[in-house]
Amino acid sequence: MRELELLAPAKNLEYGIAAIDHGADAVYIGAPRFGARAAAGNSIGDIAELCSYAHRFSAKVYATVNTIVYDDELQDACQLLSNLASAGVDAILVQDMGVAQLSRRLPPELQLPLHASTQTDNRTAEKVEWLRSQGFSRVVLARELSVDEIASIHRRVPQTELEVFVHGALCVGYSGLCYASHHCFGRSANRGECAQFCRMKFSLKDADGRVIEQQRHLLSLKDLCQYDHLEELAEAGATSFKIEGRLKDLAYVKNVTAAYSQQLNLLVRKHPDKYCRASRGEVTLTFQPDLRKTFNRGYTTYFLHGRQPDIASFDTPKAMGEYVGYVKEIRGNSFNVAGTATFANGDGLCFVNQHRELEGFRVNRADKNRIFPLKMPPSLLPGTRLYRNNDYQFERLLAKPSAQRKIKTTISLRPTETGFVVTLDGVVTNFTAAHQLAQTPQHDNLRRQLARLGGTPYECTEVSIPEDFPYFIPSAQLAAMRRTAVANAIASHPMHRRRPATPPVATLAPPPYPLPYLYNMANREAIRFYHDRGVATAHAFETGRYPSPLIMQCRHCLRYSLGYCPKHGGRQPEWREPLCLQLADGRRFRLEFDCRHCQMNIYAGLAPTPADK
Repeated sequence: MRELELLAPAKNLEYGIAAIDHGADAVYIGAPRFGARAAAGNSIGDIAELCSYAHRFSAKVYATVNTIVYDDELQDACQLLSNLASAGVDAILVQDMGVAQLSRRLPPELQLPLHASTQTDNRTAEKVEWLRSQGFSRVVLARELSVDEIASIHRRVPQTELEVFVHGALCVGYSGLCYASHHCFGRSANRGECAQFCRMKFSLKDADGRVIEQQRHLLSLKDLCQYDHLEELAEAGATSFKIEGRLKDLAYVKNVTAAYSQQLNLLVRKHPDKYCRASRGEVTLTFQPDLRKTFNRGYTTYFLHGRQPDIASFDTPKAMGEYVGYVKEIRGNSFNVAGTATFANGDGLCFVNQHRELEGFRVNRADKNRIFPLKMPPSLLPGTRLYRNNDYQFERLLAKPSAQRKIKTTISLRPTETGFVVTLDGVVTNFTAAHQLAQTPQHDNLRRQLARLGGTPYECTEVSIPEDFPYFIPSAQLAAMRRTAVANAIASHPMHRRRPATPPVATLAPPPYPLPYLYNMANREAIRFYHDRGVATAHAFETGRYPSPLIMQCRHCLRYSLGYCPKHGGRQPEWREPLCLQLADGRRFRLEFDCRHCQMNIYAGLAPTPADK
């Protein structure tokens, strides 16, 4: 039977606990330093507390140490790895092979399992197989892969855990190989400081300077949503289903985690002999999860079933939310909406205006389907499609405690020659105590006292006591026995024990890259690692100088999105290539359409140079 893991983001301790409460089997959280979201770091103390809470439910905590590290940071990185192991972390996500080397030099009890971050560019079976040989027990696959490609990787490397993104924001470039932010703004995505170059406006021009698209968000993708495709992904070999969003708000974490947890439960119930959840505990919610009501730019399944149109959001990189209808009639300072949605005072609505700009407003008063905005948008016209990007009532509901997670268990009490034995969650705890005969029947009081499991991960379904149990146990003693039994049960559950790190099995050459800086060698440990595997020394993009560099590789293709890809049934382009993207400040970026690999490459500058080749 295969365990299926729902992996949720934890911006901090509070968010991590909420994710566990709402059904996550594991959470990933930023360490104090070296995480791919520099704004989402956490103290070792908070991470230790989150581990303690998660392990109650046999849930796991993974720490992100997935940036590239510079030479003067290696000592701090080594100490951080040791601290994370001591805090109880179950694994670390790593990009930098130098960091992986540091981990292996720690004492065996501090060597954490290694998960290859999506930042290591994991899009082929060859790469996943190589990572396995280097001691990585799990690989986070590129978001761009189809279900068939995932299945092919699983067939070739069946012993490697495959983690796939199922929900949240999409990077348009292959992760780990995007240097646009550093090139343009000095903020490296490989250092957790992405400036979101891909969410900016660009004009698309041909070689003659003709404008094909004027100032649109041509690289901004919709958000990923594989809610209806978890069974396909599980069948393909995925074991961990990852939700993006360590910078999202708490309502997002609660709603999205709960929605996917319910969906995984349905899958397990459908195939009880094939799958099970990776953690324990039943979740009770105070709300009905609804993915339409949480931050989204519109949803796409991306390349799950191959290329498809409409994966991008050219008009806006902002959240649009759920479609609620269209403007039927405008009258004075109000309008009515044609649709079935209900509205509340305080809702946030938005629309795309005639200039293809997203415009939003707040609902001051809602009278059924008649809306009175706080300020009437002058560009709102009859027929305009409306979206709700803030559901006031739903947000209020999620602002309160909204979930409880409990492990259902039985408790038994039996006498022994030297005292009593309590069995809780299958864990036996013996107590030495004097036997004191009861003057009146005690069964009801014993059951009531032992069943008081509030504030613990457990919910008592039955208390088993022999009918002929003749003893009196004081309430204070019973409470102490119950607390000890609970503590022993939490500590003794075998799923709490961390898996050992996977040792490397071979020193193999990594899959080749066409450009040396794509290996992201930023420190002496990484350089030595690759040198030992036959790769020539090369500076990372952040530490070297490369003229007219390749700064992004994308599976998203503007030729295809605009209907000009003959390979996929589009018409022949009417422009003269090379095309370029141009920012509002005049900076331009040359496009190269690599049809052999079905890929669009983005270069800094216009003219190719030998360094591009």
